[in-house]
Amino acid sequence: MRRKIAIAEPLLFFALIMTYIWGLRSTHHEFWMALLALMLLSHCVHRERAETLGFRRRNLRECLEAYAPALALATLLLLGGGMLLDTTRPIGFTDAVLAWVAYMPWGLFQQYILNGYFMNRFDAVLSRRAAPLLSAAVFSGAHLPNSFLMVVTFVLGYCCARIYRRYKNLYFLGLAHATFGFLLFLVVPDSISHHLIVGPGWFLHR
Repeated sequence: MRRKIAIAEPLLFFALIMTYIWGLRSTHHEFWMALLALMLLSHCVHRERAETLGFRRRNLRECLEAYAPALALATLLLLGGGMLLDTTRPIGFTDAVLAWVAYMPWGLFQQYILNGYFMNRFDAVLSRRAAPLLSAAVFSGAHLPNSFLMVVTFVLGYCCARIYRRYKNLYFLGLAHATFGFLLFLVVPDSISHHLIVGPGWFLHR
């Protein structure tokens, strides 16, 4: 019974997120604050602190040493592919850097939701294989009906969940998230990415 209750909490919260994206966002935009308050309340109930969730400098250096080369290679490949296929958006260097930096808080926040909340909840009650898969599935589902983003977020969400389990550091994951998110916006044409829009707005930009 306790395990069923534990798995029900994140699934119910996912349902609330989808309700917000598909309905309340257009009529009650401020409802996101209530969702955030519920997540913070959950952390209090579970006696979780910011540091234990991954908001810490610990293991940041190890994350950078292990994955910064792969992140740099992926950046070069995406930029090279965009230039080769002539799909790169006409954005100046300074504006591109500013946009990337501005994306970082949003990237960190999404990684907090994915890992600090969902991965932690699933990891406590599911197998080591199932927890990151379900976390990635939830993350992907939140990007309905954008099939391009759903595939990308499932694959990268799964990788992030595995990295989070090992290092418990959200700062590196937020940096990686912001980098990939900005690069996808920069080099993937809207005919494929649909301007990275999810929810009902996707149907207006087909």
